[in-house]
Amino acid sequence: MKHLLKLMDLTTDEIVDILDLGDRLKYENKNAITHHHLEGKTLGMIFNKASTRTRVSFEVGMAQLGGRALFLSANDLQIGRGEPVEDTARVLSRYLDCIMIRTYDQQEVEQFAAYSSIPVINGLTDSCHPCQVLADLMTIREHKGCLQKLKLCYLGSGNNVANSLIVGGIKAGMKVSAACPPYCQPDREVTQWAERQGNFVLTDNCYEAAQDADVICTDTWVSMGQERNSDELLEKLKQYQVNDKLMEAADKNAMVLHCLPAYRGREITAKVFEEHAGEIFDEAENRLHVQKAVLLKCLKS
Repeated sequence: MKHLLKLMDLTTDEIVDILDLGDRLKYENKNAITHHHLEGKTLGMIFNKASTRTRVSFEVGMAQLGGRALFLSANDLQIGRGEPVEDTARVLSRYLDCIMIRTYDQQEVEQFAAYSSIPVINGLTDSCHPCQVLADLMTIREHKGCLQKLKLCYLGSGNNVANSLIVGGIKAGMKVSAACPPYCQPDREVTQWAERQGNFVLTDNCYEAAQDADVICTDTWVSMGQERNSDELLEKLKQYQVNDKLMEAADKNAMVLHCLPAYRGREITAKVFEEHAGEIFDEAENRLHVQKAVLLKCLKS
């Protein structure tokens, strides 16, 4: 695997291999088994968007793998002052072993990879969040024992998490439903692909989507860069809240995932969040382990 730009680029076998490796690295970490597979390697982390989990998990992950990570703010790079992406990619390729980018435009990540001679990992764009969804799949498999034939339901704004969950869930053999308002739906390219695969339903009815679901997923309703006019958006999205009534439609043993940060009382009630906090924080932890697996797949392939 040369890059991780979006889950659409990966095969089912590649996704399973990453999850298996993530499981192994997590086991080794929990049992104090050193795995310095990337000793002497350096990861450059470019952040055009703020981050908690992405920065800390990649930085700690590289340390656990024996390498090092450099935080590169857009304010510190010439790319933030008008230098072409292709020039930055070629220069950093001479200094680093791998690059992780967290930015707005998916095309920027794709362009960076096209001109880079080293692996490029998408840490989040407005279109995709592949590392998060790999962690989600790892967490579901931990709690449910398998992924095939489970039903995954996403509720809320049709954002980058929704796009990647639809692709990742279907490629992992899951049935996927998404309930999103008509004015805020997932990328049409993603939903058209999902409809061709089968086992996918897109609706604006959250109870229909959640019926008998094994996994309920949600995300913040207002992403970075959407703060303007957010009150109007929040009002429209109230019916997509994960609450007790919604959970009654799901399977009685359904788990709940939230990629965080969570705004209790908006997309999820405090009661449901705390009842499923173990699963949600396992999900957050698994960002660390699955991203280590991605780094190894990119740098050792």
